[in-house]
Order: sequence, then structure tokens, then C-alpha cells
Amino acid sequence: MADRSTSKPALRVTWVRSTIGHKAAARGTIRALGLHRLHQSVEVADTPEMRGMLRRVAFLIEVSEAHGTGVASDEGNSK
Repeated sequence: MADRSTSKPALRVTWVRSTIGHKAAARGTIRALGLHRLHQSVEVADTPEMRGMLRRVAFLIEVSEAHGTGVASDEGNSK
């Protein structure tokens, strides 16, 4: 089992522009990032997959480095 105290680098993502008038793929990516409301912020792991998602909707979001401990690792915690 992995120790939950280990953390990975994280990015803070803030949704700043509406998806009205944009393609469904952009709306889906926003939802997949865990964003539900305009001006909401979430922390996501700094992985190549997340960076690709952020690049696809870069015109709708603001990204900065997260302050604090980062995103807790869930690897190895499956039953």
C-alpha cells in the first residue's frame, strides 16, 4: 500500500470563461477536470495527461502552481 502522505506536484485550475457557444468537447473537458461552476478552482495532478486536457481548454481556464502539499497519491490503494 502506498502512503497517503506522499504527494505529487499539483496545478490549480480556475474556470474563467463560459463554454456557451463552444463545442461539446470543450464542455466535456471542463467537466472531466472537475469544474462545475464558473470561477471555481480545483487542484489537479501535474501529469502529461492533465497537461493535455488543460491545453485543449486553455482559452477557458487559468492555470497556476498549487500552493501546499499537492495532490495525494491514490496509487496502490485499490482493494
